[in-house]
Amino acid sequence: MKSPYVSELEAGKVVVGTFLVHSKEVRQKKSGEPYLSLGLGDRTGELEAKMWDNVVEVMDTFERDDFVKVKGLLQIYNNRPQLTIHKMQRVPDGEVDLADYLPASRRDPDEMLAELRGIIAGMSNPHLRALVELFLDDEDIAARYKKAPAAKLIHHAYLGGLIEHVLSLCHLCRLAAQHYRTVDLDLLLAGAVLHDVGKIYELTYDRSFGYSSEGQLVGHIVIGLRLIERKLVHLPHFPARLRTLVEHLVLSHHGQLEFGSPKLPQFREALLLYYLDDLDAKMDHIRAMVEQDRQVEGHWTGYSTSLERVVLKKLKYLADEEREDSGALLGTPSEDSPPPRKPAPAEAPKHREAARRDDRTPSLFGEKLGQALENRREDK
Repeated sequence: MKSPYVSELEAGKVVVGTFLVHSKEVRQKKSGEPYLSLGLGDRTGELEAKMWDNVVEVMDTFERDDFVKVKGLLQIYNNRPQLTIHKMQRVPDGEVDLADYLPASRRDPDEMLAELRGIIAGMSNPHLRALVELFLDDEDIAARYKKAPAAKLIHHAYLGGLIEHVLSLCHLCRLAAQHYRTVDLDLLLAGAVLHDVGKIYELTYDRSFGYSSEGQLVGHIVIGLRLIERKLVHLPHFPARLRTLVEHLVLSHHGQLEFGSPKLPQFREALLLYYLDDLDAKMDHIRAMVEQDRQVEGHWTGYSTSLERVVLKKLKYLADEEREDSGALLGTPSEDSPPPRKPAPAEAPKHREAARRDDRTPSLFGEKLGQALENRREDK
């Protein structure tokens, strides 16, 4: 088994391990000499790495998506861990287990596919049920569907992420349909299953997550419509207007033109699908931001360009409060406590003597003023 994983690395310690190269850039120092800026990773996370010396000897021996064995020192730079590499060599593919290097769903993919088939079997509309079953009865599509990530980076970005996202979306669709009684649940479920089906060919996920040439050129919405058209050839009695509704669900599921939707959602199920899809994606993105955050200190993650914000690490925030409260109750200072005050001088200044003359009428303002003046004197 691979060791160590990215999640096991500790700052200040020497690291010797094998990682997948997620990104590679050859840059120049101020002196004009080259250095390497790398993104290394495994199934537990990604790590920023730099190699400053002896770069010419190794920079052409490996590329992105190769495996490399490195030795270096993990340090904290700008409140984030960074590996300074001292030695590096490429590792042949046959010497590694790919499962150690690509993140994957915690759920079994076959179990998720069986659950999805159960949901589809419960659909009452025979036309929609037959269409969706054609996709999952296709061996190539089914194999890709349970393996593909839902995205390269933003949400459910791991093997099995697409089907996990779809299952979550199906459960949200059921809850929403119970609340909005006039919503067609079967149509909504068909949209949930098919809206991202094009991603099985848009994304690549054998070595690292990226885009196929077809994905770069036309995208998953167009690919999804092509797949629906091919399957509908086998359903000659599928109602024409129902087909148009299904196509609209796929075309409009990004919700806004600037987000890549050729059309805006124009009926209830389409609008609901967009919002539920967006909700599920954002909730998973926030989860991943907190779990994978590389900020060493503080209660906030790094900045997310997609969410346009930082995110509170809530559990750490609450746990630190409990620790601080416990320290206060025990009379022990926490790491955030101010340093102990200097003892008062033997002869207190006149303003402190005046403040103490009348203990019968203590003044909060007077005490704070006196304290501030004393602090100022001590700082001089």
